[in-house]
Amino acid sequence: MNLYDYIFYLFALLTVVSALVVVTSKNIVHAAFSLMFTLFGISGLYVLLGADFIAVVQIIVYIGGILILLLFGVMLTNKITNVEIKTGTIKTIPMAIITGVFGALLISIMYGTKWSSAPPDNMPSTLQILGNTLLTEYVLIFELLGMLLLVALIGAASIARRGRE
Repeated sequence: MNLYDYIFYLFALLTVVSALVVVTSKNIVHAAFSLMFTLFGISGLYVLLGADFIAVVQIIVYIGGILILLLFGVMLTNKITNVEIKTGTIKTIPMAIITGVFGALLISIMYGTKWSSAPPDNMPSTLQILGNTLLTEYVLIFELLGMLLLVALIGAASIARRGRE
């Protein structure tokens, strides 16, 4: 095993353990923070797969935006100490069986095929490919969407300012 494999197993362990905490935690704040570690582990797996653009979007959009908004919403509620998530123990045993069967299926597929343990060194960055494609083939659409977003921003500022006058 090389360093790439150890890093993969580290991110996989982080993702699985924090996802288990999200599902089993009765405290909503602990579940939200564990969700942050789950999303971070998934973005680390994306980096190892060579999909660096998706990893950055995962961090910016999900961890930086949605999860922080969720945490602010949870922390700003009045009854934060009394919030408990109710989980049924009746559903735990069937879900454990389904998860075990799914895991066994994945392991049999993984060891049945020959997978490369590391991405090739000469593979270009997905961000570089996406940037070149946006600025060569789809430059007109890219510029039109930029102008549309600018018009929407000016309109939103105008509407917000009109209410203050």
